[in-house]
Amino acid sequence: MSKKVIHKADTRGHANHGWLNSYHSFSFAGYYNPERMSFGLLRVLNDDEVAAGMGFGAHPHDNMEIVSVPLSGALEHQDSTGNRKVIYTNDVQIMSAGTGLTHSEYNHSKEEKVKFLQIWVFPKEREIKPRYEQKTFNPEDRQNKLQTVVSPEKGSDAVWINQDAWFTLGTLKGGFSEDYKLHKNGNGVYAFVLEGEVEIDGEKLGRRDGLGISETDSFNIKASEDAELLLMEVPMK
Repeated sequence: MSKKVIHKADTRGHANHGWLNSYHSFSFAGYYNPERMSFGLLRVLNDDEVAAGMGFGAHPHDNMEIVSVPLSGALEHQDSTGNRKVIYTNDVQIMSAGTGLTHSEYNHSKEEKVKFLQIWVFPKEREIKPRYEQKTFNPEDRQNKLQTVVSPEKGSDAVWINQDAWFTLGTLKGGFSEDYKLHKNGNGVYAFVLEGEVEIDGEKLGRRDGLGISETDSFNIKASEDAELLLMEVPMK
């Protein structure tokens, strides 16, 4: 029997700083909930909206895998290893903080908001050399199917993560149904509904709802209506 935890959209932590409007699926900054510290090794899932021309100033990280998924607009990244990049919708960015670095994230536009997901996963190997990678993914390759965008398999089409983790995106038509098979024993999946409505293992989920499922080898995904979905498969310990 699978184990499940459901986080409805309106139960997330929320902080509006004016320039930043952020919803936290797990404890973060001023939002603390002892029952929502993480899902396995998935530590942070922030749904961020940054005002035009604003952003996060330079700040340090170490020993964390940090994934950014832009939903709209353009996000500018700069770090202490010399990277200065801009990511757009259909891009996925990953940074292995490893032994430590500083970075900043700014809205690249002076006119439009940028919306993106900021996701932190505890690393498999600590103290690795900091690294940065980004890739652009064809949205056609996730129409009514699941597209892997983050993977531990070096040389794959996905961005590489220093963890036994796989992230997939799907743009699903109403009526879509497919079983998701987990890649590794001991992993779980945190599903996050970006848009629309889906049913996962019989649980109905709406926009920005999250569901963590573990202690199973597979589960069914059904799109109750047109939907966009992000699945984050991570080790549970």
